[in-house]
Amino acid sequence: MGNFILFLLLCLYLLIARELCLGDELPGGVKCIDEERRVLLTFKHHLTDPSGRLSSWSGRNCCQWNGLSCDNRTGHVVKMDLRNLYPHTVYDVEWDFRDYQQSCLLGKIHPSLLSLKHLSYLDLSWNDFQGIHIPNFLGQLTSLRYLNLSYAAFFGEIPHFLGNLSNLNYLSLDYSRRGNNIGIGPSSKSLNWLSHLSSLKYLNLGGVNLRTAGVSWLHSVNMLPSLLELHLSKCGFHSNQLPLSFPTVNFTSLSVLDMSHNFFNSSIPIWFSSLTNLRSLDLNSNSFTGPIPNDFASFKNLEHFDLSTNQLDGQIPKLIGNFCTLKTLNLAENLFEKKGIRDVLNGLTNCLNTRLESLDLSFNTLQSELPASIGKLHNLQYLNLDENSFVGSIPESIGNLSSLKTLILSANRMNGSIPESLGQLSQLVHLDLLQNFWEGILTESHSISLTKLEYFALSTDGPMPLIFNVTFDFVPPFKLDVIYITNCLLGDAFPVWLQSQTELSDVTLRGTGISRIPEEWLLKISSHVEFLDLSSNQIQGKLPFQSLFPKLSRLDLSRNQIFKSIPLNFGRLMPNLETLFLFDNHLNGTIPPSICDMKNMWMLSLRNNQLSGEFPRAWSLWSDIIVVDVSRNNLSGNFPSSMGIPRSLEVLKMNNNNFSGNIPSSLQYCSELSRIDLGSNNFSGNLPSWIGSLVSMVMLQLRSNSLSGHIPHHLCNLLDLHVLDLACNNFSGTIPKCLYNMSALRGEDPFGWGILDYAEQTIIMTKGRELEYGMLNNGDLVKIIDLSSNNLEGEIPQEICSLIEMGTLNLSRNHLCGKIPSNIGNLSLLETLDLSHNHLSGEIPLSLSSLCSLSYLDLSYNNFNGRIPSGSQLQTLDNSSYEGNPSLCGFPLSTKCPGDDKPTSSGNLPVEDNDEDDNGKLGLYVSVVLGFIIGFWGVCGTLLVKKSWRYAYFCFFDNIKEKIMLAVAVKVTRH
Repeated sequence: MGNFILFLLLCLYLLIARELCLGDELPGGVKCIDEERRVLLTFKHHLTDPSGRLSSWSGRNCCQWNGLSCDNRTGHVVKMDLRNLYPHTVYDVEWDFRDYQQSCLLGKIHPSLLSLKHLSYLDLSWNDFQGIHIPNFLGQLTSLRYLNLSYAAFFGEIPHFLGNLSNLNYLSLDYSRRGNNIGIGPSSKSLNWLSHLSSLKYLNLGGVNLRTAGVSWLHSVNMLPSLLELHLSKCGFHSNQLPLSFPTVNFTSLSVLDMSHNFFNSSIPIWFSSLTNLRSLDLNSNSFTGPIPNDFASFKNLEHFDLSTNQLDGQIPKLIGNFCTLKTLNLAENLFEKKGIRDVLNGLTNCLNTRLESLDLSFNTLQSELPASIGKLHNLQYLNLDENSFVGSIPESIGNLSSLKTLILSANRMNGSIPESLGQLSQLVHLDLLQNFWEGILTESHSISLTKLEYFALSTDGPMPLIFNVTFDFVPPFKLDVIYITNCLLGDAFPVWLQSQTELSDVTLRGTGISRIPEEWLLKISSHVEFLDLSSNQIQGKLPFQSLFPKLSRLDLSRNQIFKSIPLNFGRLMPNLETLFLFDNHLNGTIPPSICDMKNMWMLSLRNNQLSGEFPRAWSLWSDIIVVDVSRNNLSGNFPSSMGIPRSLEVLKMNNNNFSGNIPSSLQYCSELSRIDLGSNNFSGNLPSWIGSLVSMVMLQLRSNSLSGHIPHHLCNLLDLHVLDLACNNFSGTIPKCLYNMSALRGEDPFGWGILDYAEQTIIMTKGRELEYGMLNNGDLVKIIDLSSNNLEGEIPQEICSLIEMGTLNLSRNHLCGKIPSNIGNLSLLETLDLSHNHLSGEIPLSLSSLCSLSYLDLSYNNFNGRIPSGSQLQTLDNSSYEGNPSLCGFPLSTKCPGDDKPTSSGNLPVEDNDEDDNGKLGLYVSVVLGFIIGFWGVCGTLLVKKSWRYAYFCFFDNIKEKIMLAVAVKVTRH
């Protein structure tokens, strides 16, 4: 035992002695180069390292420092890999900018790096060098074979000195995944320096601004015969930088070509077909037009083919069915049409060993049934046919796709019952069958083997509902994360089925006929559910929320039959709620102040309930709120402004309540406010002049209040205004002439108004009645001015006739005088014109008859005179449009105008007068006789009386006769 311990001590001594003797030597006896170690320390000194990634850069053995590798024989540093190892990209949910920034190296690249003469590998990617230029001296590191500066925040012109790196095999300056803003990142006016990198095999200039490089980039790339991969995504290329023909292509070894996300607006160049070794071709997100070239038949090795998001048209060519090596085919978001898909699928299934794993044909106009042959694509994992016009039913063979993970057939015209074979797809994770015309019944057989299903979406637009019918004892084999069912009938057992789904984060059960929410199920999902939409059902009773929902961001229980009051602690149960829709229910009581504890509130709609009391004063705590809709309730009190008004507001609807007081001045600081409806309340005071500072306003509705004073001219600053409704108030003075400034009503409205993600509705008085408009569907078409039922005086300004996009003009029940502007016919889109109950006079302008869209006209109870103009549209209106104007005459009134014939008993058309008819016939006969006498005797009588005229007349015809006979004789002789 003692000898063994002595042996161990001896070994330990030898190890210590070796360390002391060798010091910084490498295995094999090669030392770390002291000069290179000092260079590295200088390089480190000029960098900022927040995360301490370079903390190991100390001591004498530099070859063991983090990110460095040395040659085992010479000890020279040959590799520097300082790539940021932050594990997430900007597209990941887990991405956190502060964490990423913390892990970056910053500072500058010191020229001391030039002393590393043997450096062959340099990677500084995904760091943050804060917009400095790529150093020129990097072009002197002539031993480099690998250079990666991608996503390192190098900006400015790429130095042409990089062309000196003649040994380079790999070069990446990629910046394409840092957003779509071309110009932020590196750039190059010429790529001539590339032609010197004859050994280059991999080139990635994605995101490099090459919009001014002309066609030279192609000539430079053509000098790289060894190139295997070329990535030029998001380079700002235009069509004039991509020639349609190219005589000699030298880089035919290329296996990967990515020119996606550029601005090519032309057909696809035919010379691409010379790249016969391509395995991956990505041309997505350009504007290529025309068909896919037939020359692409030369691609025998293609595995990845992406032409999505272009403007390609025609049929999908059969040649794609011959790409037997294809794994990914993406032709989404084009204009492909008709039935080409059947031939393609049949071709691919005829391959001896089809490899297709992903097929995306979404957002085209394909019209076809799905062929049964689709079931032969045994390797298919992703199938997306969304937004086409596919018809027919799902083939039974779909159940043979044993590898399928994602199936999206939404927004087509498919019908029939859903096959039970769908339930055999054991690998299926995502199933989307929304917006088709399904019918029949879904049973447990449709999901018997879907053990991995996480996303389930189903709806039907057919005349007969799709019935979801499972037995009470059936327990589905999956645990869903997302369920989306709309316009289907859920059977009595569905609440039991639903209780097994305890891992849901996103729930939509809209229009399904459910009458209750299982409270025990709500309790199970309360800790993790984020989206809950149970709208348009028959849910009754109180709001079934008693536990904490810490992650819930959207709650929609609109269009149900929920009654009783909102719980007092409602806001504390859902502290992170952003969207709350409880509209169209029977809620009563007050709005609890705790609702203001939802600090992230973004949209709130409680309209059309029976809520009473005051609106919570603390709503100013909602710093991000854009929609507040509490219209059609019984709310009262002054406008809630004592604690301020959220400045982020875009839509404010408080109409049809009992609010009172003045319009608060703090509303002027809501600079993004675009729609405001305070109508049918008891607001009083003047319309403030600061209203004109709300330049984003498109809808201003203040009707049926007690507002008074003049209409401020500042109102004319609202250039984007579509709806101006100040009716039923006490405004006085004249109509501002500057209404002409409202450019949206003149048709100068390129952007329209923003449509928000909620079922916004507004009530418009038009065509003599109240109409409800849904803003999602046709709100952008509503363009009206309604100043009716006020005390306005003066004339109708001529300038108002320049608002040619206006559809409704209502100035009735005022004290207006003067004439209707003669150019009223300019309002060619006018459907409603109401000028009744004023003191207008003069004749009705003839231009009124040119208003072809006019369907409602009321000029009653004025002082108009003269004849009513005739016109195709005016003939459809009855006499009520003109009553109360005793000096008017003509159709459709019974009063005839001076010189008119007497009206019929119906008052419409003159009666037939037999005497007049006889006189007309007599006049006709007299005219015929006189015409004959004058015509015949005027000629013949002259010839009889005047001998010289008679002689000349017959001599003329004799000469003509002789010429004709001579011509006939000559022609006969020749034959």
